[in-house]
This record gives sequence, C-alpha cells and structure tokens, in this order.
Amino acid sequence: MSAGRKLVILRALSELVEIERVMADKRVYLYDSTLRDGAQTQGIDFSTADKLAIAEALDRLGIDYVEGGWPGANPTDDAFFADPPAFTRAKLTAFGMTRRAGRSPENDPGLAALLGTKAAAVCLVAKTWDFHVDVALGIAPAENIDMIADSMALAVRRASEAMLDAEHFFDGYKSNPAYALDCVKAAAAAGARWIVLCDTNGGALPDEVERTVGAVLEHIPGANLGIHCHDDTGNAVANSLAAVRLGVRQVQGTVNGLGERCGNANLVSILPSLVIKMGYETGVSDEDLAQLTHVSHLIDERLNRAPDRSAAYVGESAFAHKGGLHVSAVEKDPRSYEHIAPERVGNRRHVVVSDQSGRANVLARFREIGIEMEAGDPRVADLVETVKAREFDGYAYDGAEASFELLARRALGEVPDYYKLTSFRVIDERRWNAKGELITLSEATVKLEGGSGLAVMAVAEGNGPVNALDAALRELLTPIYPQLEDLRLVDYKVRILTPGDGTAAVTRVMIESADGHGERWSTVGLSTNIIDASYNALRDSIVYKLYRDGAAPGGA
Repeated sequence: MSAGRKLVILRALSELVEIERVMADKRVYLYDSTLRDGAQTQGIDFSTADKLAIAEALDRLGIDYVEGGWPGANPTDDAFFADPPAFTRAKLTAFGMTRRAGRSPENDPGLAALLGTKAAAVCLVAKTWDFHVDVALGIAPAENIDMIADSMALAVRRASEAMLDAEHFFDGYKSNPAYALDCVKAAAAAGARWIVLCDTNGGALPDEVERTVGAVLEHIPGANLGIHCHDDTGNAVANSLAAVRLGVRQVQGTVNGLGERCGNANLVSILPSLVIKMGYETGVSDEDLAQLTHVSHLIDERLNRAPDRSAAYVGESAFAHKGGLHVSAVEKDPRSYEHIAPERVGNRRHVVVSDQSGRANVLARFREIGIEMEAGDPRVADLVETVKAREFDGYAYDGAEASFELLARRALGEVPDYYKLTSFRVIDERRWNAKGELITLSEATVKLEGGSGLAVMAVAEGNGPVNALDAALRELLTPIYPQLEDLRLVDYKVRILTPGDGTAAVTRVMIESADGHGERWSTVGLSTNIIDASYNALRDSIVYKLYRDGAAPGGA
C-alpha cells in the first residue's frame, strides 16, 4: 500500500474517532435568554416581579443558565440583580459588553456593573463582523480583538464562569472568515468557558450553519461552543439542532420563541427534540420534562399572552384529533398520528368535537371528562346530531371545550341550575366629564334568582358592556358562590359569521377564562346581538367554573 493511501486511511480513521468522541459526549447545556432577549418582543414589558417569577420557573424546570438581563441598562434589571432569586439548579447569568475602545477593562463602568453582581456567570457580547467594527464601532480591527481579549481575561478572573456572545458571527464569517475566527479564538485564549456563535440577523439556513460551525470546530472544541439563533427564516430550531449534531454543546434560546422581530430559537421545541428525538442529556429530567407544557403556559400567562394553540409539543392542538377516522386510528394505536406520547411533555391528547365528528370523537371526549358511555347508547347519536346542528348555526366547539362539556353534561342531566337570569340591561354613555375629558362608560343592570330562589338585582359600571355585565353578575353571584372570587376573563374574541347581513349579522363570541389554580377554559356564545352572544359565553364560563369546583346550588 502506498504512503499516500495509508495517509488517507489514517485521516479517515481519525475523523471517525473524532465523530465517535463527539457523539459520546451527550450532555447539552441549555441557556435561556427570555428575560433579556424576550423583553425585546413587541408588546412585552417585564416587571421585576415578572422576571423573578419566570426565573424561578426556569430554575425548577432544570435550565442550566438563566440570563437575568443587563446590569446597568435599566432600573428593572438593576432591581432584579440587586436581590436575585436563590437558584437551586440554574446558574444566574448577567449579560453585558466588552470594554469600550480607549479604556482599560478595569476602568470601564459597563464592565464594572456587570462584574459587580451576584451572578454566577457572565456573558460578554462582542462584534465579530468586520463591517460592524468599521461602521458601528469605528475602530481598527485589531483594537476590537484586544477589547475581546482584555475584557474576557478580566471576566475570567472576577467571575466563576465567563462566556462570549459572538454577535453576527455567521454574517462576519461570510464577510471575513479569518477575522471572525480571530475574534472567537481571542476569547478562547483568554479563558472563556463558552464561545457562543450568534446568527443575530436570523438569516442563516441549516446548511450554512453546518459549514460555518464545522469550520469553527477545527479551532475550538465543541465542548466550548454554543449556538444562538434568531428565527427570521423560521429555521432557528433547525439551525440549533444542526449545530448540536455537529458537536456544539450549549444551546441558547427563549421560552416560546420570544424575541425581537421573528423571535429567538424556541427552547420549548428544542428541549424535547434534543432529549426525546436525538437522545441527548440535559439538566432537565424526565420528570421535569413533564412540566414543560405548564412552564410554557405559565410564562405566557405571566405576560398576559394567549398560549399558541399550534405550538409544537405544548400547544393545545399539538395532539388534537378532529376527523373521526383519525380518532379511531389513535384509539387503536396512538403512534398513527402522535409522534410522541403527549404526557412526556405534560400535554394531553385532545379530541376535538365538531361537525366533522363521529361517535369515536364524542366517546373519546367523554372519556377525557370522566363520562363512560357505551357506543350504542342512543344519547351519543343524539349529541352528535346536536353538535352538528349547532355548529351549522355558527357555534364552534373545537375551540370551546368547556361549552361542549356543559352541553354534554346537560344532556345527561348532570349540571344544576346555579342561578336563573330574570333580565339584564346594558347602557353605554359617551360624555365629557368634569375635567373636560371625553369618556365612554357602560352600565349594566342584572336581575336574577339564586339557587335558593331569592330574587336580587345589581348595577355595575365597566369600561365596556361585557366588562360591566361581568361586574354586575359577580356582584350578585360571588357572595353566594365564593368559588368565583378568582375567576377572570383572559381573552375575548368576536367573529362576524354573516357579514352580508350588515349590522344584523350573526356574531360568535369566544371567551377564554382562567382561575387562581392556573386552569384555563374556553366558552362560546352565538346571537345576532353581540351583548347577548357575550352573555351566553360568559354564562357558560361561570357555570363551568362552579360545576368543576363542585359548587352546590344556592351555595349551600
């Protein structure tokens, strides 16, 4: 065998050994940047209390690094780091930038604020795209590398763990590969624990990520590399998983993909994909993973956002089945239409009832709510026909599960009459107040009979007719049913079903409600009068809460 041939074989064997070594290291570290990157989401503004609650939830889940924010950047972050949460599993991380040009790291106020916190780790952001060095910083390329090296050396001495956020690395590598590599190698030489490659513009595709990460791996071990992708092409999760497959061992992202523009890589999708699909290990145990849906929804609730029904793994529709044939197949073998057991991520199989439903859907939904009925029971066929007829009129039970459950249980005679509405009246008034301000107020008058037959009446004001109606109902019902104290409306949607009818159109109202136990449910109302439709949905919400909590008629 020729010497050249032997060399080729030896190189191939060496590459195989390296691949096996990388694959043998199955531990991947998760870095959450929700409290900083997520705060850049349009419409989101964290309070200090929000940041504390979210950070604690991430710690309980088993996330390795929780980035608390940027010390010195704003009062909220300063308050958070002044009294940080006491983590039991995660490392609290503070984010900041390298020293400014012309300053020593010891005399830079930004670095001083960053390194003066109680955080267990620090992450320094630095430019790695020569275009930004020239235009944004306006300094010589060599000076930028010195800033990275000096700042990282100080951070390594002062903090228990330091890492580099290589901003715009993929754009920088395309523009000037040698310079981008020099930047990250300077941080590695200074002792950085992690070098995080950032697709800050979110424009990279998986094949580009693979090529670029592969090139970096020739200089920096995967055990010291991280990946941080934005989702501007919809590939942030795919790009992150591709980097891990090549050997990168830290993944950064946010819960539910929060972030500026199109968001960041969604850790809620990445985590189960790494563990269940790819066989990697994280700090999240199987028991922890079963809390994933809860954590995802908890954070949405904290931010007053409706959870994405179609979210992978944790969405309400992630394991939903609507067509009767699908339900029958899932009943026989869940693998037919479910890629994992929903319980592994804390979700559940959700059988949607609609005008496409058959007996299998209704029976499966019955089992979900604890009703056992035989397939041949004539009440099943009657209920299927009732659902189809009502959805033909405009009801939508595939998005209003609580209203469906009440419909079913009423058909079985299981739902008590908690109260009887005698009448209601809503008045809107638009006027100038004593301060000369133009205001609009709604006033609702409600008359009803409680479970004991006692007739009562209440008047309440609100910032809209539905709010006023809700307030008047609560004023009368809460003394009778204390279970309603923590009931709140979290979403309200209106859809015009017959726009051709103009102001006489049929209106469908869907209300999403929640309580202090973290439970959420949806109800639906239908009418040509939007207030009447709203009341119908509101009534179902109240009755569902009372029934689920086991309230007795009249509050006895």
